[in-house]
Amino acid sequence: MSLAAAARIARRELRGGLSGFRVFLACLILGVAAIAAVGSAREAIQSGLSREGATLLGGDAEIELTYRFATDDERAWMTANALRVSELVDFRSMAVYGSGDTAERGLTQVKAVDDAYPLLGEVRLDPAMPLSEALAGRDGLPGAVMDPVLVARLGLTVGDSFKLGAQAFVLTAELLREPDNATGGFTLGPRTIVRTEALADSGLIQPGTLYETDYRLLLPEDANLERLEREAEDTFTGVRWRDKRRGAPGVDTFVDRLSSFLVLVGLAGLAVGGVGISSAVTAYLRRKTPVIATLRTLGADGRTIFLVYFLQIGALTLVGLVAGLILGAALPLVFAPLIEARLPVPAEFAVYPKPLAEAALYGTLAALIFTLWPLARVEEVRAATLFRDGGGGGRVLPRPLWIGVTLFLATALVLSAAALSGLWTLTWGAAGGVAAAFALLILAAAGVRRLARRLAPRVRGRSALRLALGAVGAPQGEAASVILSLGLGLSVLAAVGQIDTNLRGAIRNDLPERAPSFFMVDIQPDQMEPFRATLDADAAVSRIDSAPMLRGIITQINGRPAAEVAGDHWVLRGDRGVTYSDAPSEGTVLTAGEWWQPGYDGPPLVSFAAEEGEELGLKLGDEITVNILGRDITAKIASFRVVDFSTAGIGFVMSMSPNALQGAPHSFISTVYAEPEAEARLLREVSNAYPNVTAIRVKDAIERVSEILSGIAAAITAGALVTLITGGVVLIGAAAAGVQTRTYEAAVLKTLGASRRTVLASFALRSAILGAAAGLVAIVAGGLAGWAVMRFVMEADFHFEPVSALVIVGAGILATMVSGLLFAWGPLSARPAQVLRARE
Repeated sequence: MSLAAAARIARRELRGGLSGFRVFLACLILGVAAIAAVGSAREAIQSGLSREGATLLGGDAEIELTYRFATDDERAWMTANALRVSELVDFRSMAVYGSGDTAERGLTQVKAVDDAYPLLGEVRLDPAMPLSEALAGRDGLPGAVMDPVLVARLGLTVGDSFKLGAQAFVLTAELLREPDNATGGFTLGPRTIVRTEALADSGLIQPGTLYETDYRLLLPEDANLERLEREAEDTFTGVRWRDKRRGAPGVDTFVDRLSSFLVLVGLAGLAVGGVGISSAVTAYLRRKTPVIATLRTLGADGRTIFLVYFLQIGALTLVGLVAGLILGAALPLVFAPLIEARLPVPAEFAVYPKPLAEAALYGTLAALIFTLWPLARVEEVRAATLFRDGGGGGRVLPRPLWIGVTLFLATALVLSAAALSGLWTLTWGAAGGVAAAFALLILAAAGVRRLARRLAPRVRGRSALRLALGAVGAPQGEAASVILSLGLGLSVLAAVGQIDTNLRGAIRNDLPERAPSFFMVDIQPDQMEPFRATLDADAAVSRIDSAPMLRGIITQINGRPAAEVAGDHWVLRGDRGVTYSDAPSEGTVLTAGEWWQPGYDGPPLVSFAAEEGEELGLKLGDEITVNILGRDITAKIASFRVVDFSTAGIGFVMSMSPNALQGAPHSFISTVYAEPEAEARLLREVSNAYPNVTAIRVKDAIERVSEILSGIAAAITAGALVTLITGGVVLIGAAAAGVQTRTYEAAVLKTLGASRRTVLASFALRSAILGAAAGLVAIVAGGLAGWAVMRFVMEADFHFEPVSALVIVGAGILATMVSGLLFAWGPLSARPAQVLRARE
């Protein structure tokens, strides 16, 4: 027969409706819609960032310097190339309201601005007024505007005065919106804006204190950004350039990575749906066995029959893809106001072809992967099936051709996901995890069937349990589809639960036990001796660690640009803390090389963090160039040492020989370990004695990180819930597909004298057994996945969390029991005589 004949037969069969394909369509639609919705939201945010890039950045371009202001030559270059220039100074400080023991203190991120700020956008204040008017001040004090959160925390009202360092300011308004707030990155304190000139007597901007200067440039429309970037890097030393092409690179990267991870979670949901797709196709083709046998009798060959049902399922796949894409494109548009309200950046919601094409690709490949094997079985149906009861038997696996095609498609799916997400390692790891979970669940289903068959004959006096075990152990039973669909969905949810619990535990429980109470920064060299003496004399203080601190940018490795040598490593992104020491600090562990001798006065040497050095490909004797305060310092690596950043103590990637840095302006950093009940008093005493010193409370930092992690965990959990919903659809489909079998089973049992209660109990026990098996496998798979992510991605310790595991098992049992019992009432109410006559 020809393709045209196969298409004609397929079209006629589809006239019968979509009976049997509802689960197929639901699984495909859910999986495609989830991926399309996440991708569309990502494109909306990225489009908004691109459109508002200049406003978010605060100008067409930004030049960032660390620890210093621009020189006259650098200012001249900016003036020559820009229409307008605005200078900002950004740093942390303590805002103090009141005096003495009753004073309130809060950490704040200060932005000191000039008259030109903002170049683009508008600062919104309450009460409404121009920023220039608010910062002009009143009653002889310079003005300041402050984030409402900090205003409430300090108990301030508009018109009150407070201090930053040694300078008093008057609060003239609350800060409702900064146009460039998306570029600030992670901050520990709410924002305060003041005039730069008002800080002259504050003691906060001194040589060596931690601050950054940002120069925002408003450029001509025809400005060549690439050329200007190259010129700026040649003109300035230690510069970081950003422009409107990526106005908020940190936000852009974060959104891209999170959405890519959510797409991977969506692919796991598509894999769960694939089980439902495969089950639906298998059940449909089993019902079509007489039709297939008839076609065989009429002379149709295996290829023609394959084409008939391939075309049918292809048409339905197209319907599912279109419906999923429409739903995935519509969801972000419908929920756009809600999403925009929770985003700190603009988003431009529309229908974007790229994520829809990506979702269509994934959906098509998944549909092919999970339908080829059931379709391949139609080749084994013979004409003799018409004269025999059923079409069972035959080989378990299809021909090697179809196995090869399936493996090829699966590889294509994984490669596509890796290439489109950019997360190659994570994608391959996720694919391996899903494959391992599939294998584990298939083995579990086979094991449960075998165990049920062996236990059923040994059960005495409990007919409901024996019937349930017999049904679970049946060769054509629903054990495989139920355990696969529910188990994989629960495995994803279990993994997310374990990861979330471990991350929260690491931050809330592990760190506080060994973390300091405070980081004290911007301590001037002449303040160190009295500062230490004051805290050493305090009985509540158990330990003080101090070190000189500068910040520098690694610009070259062995004379070549650092990024060319080591890529986009986090150590090379922006400036890093640098210290110096004549001798290694107590507890330092060298992994290679030696420390320099006390009083060393030769060429600069550096001790580098061992783990980061290995990741960068560094070795002893290599030279690194670090730009500090606009000066390039080239130092030879003399040793590598262990640096454990997880302790929340002082940890520097680079520690240089003193002769390299001792003459440079710098400040000191200290970590203070104290009794919790003394923290408020210590904060007050240090703030009163040293107004320029900024105290960062570690517990506040931990809470800030926990808030961010909570948002990430919520997004990932939502993605995992989509997977679980898909698993629920598959579960319901499996229960619905078994209605006819259960009806016949109930009729036979009632004919043999079984009560309705016994039959119902057997159905419930069957569901509970399968749900428990799926839940137990999910605990194992989820635990292993959680361990792998914590160990290899987060590089943190893993502790199995039993509470969420027990919830998973309970959810598995409950889900299968509810779905099983929902479809049990029909079989129980059917009259045995009618059912048995219909089987004749």
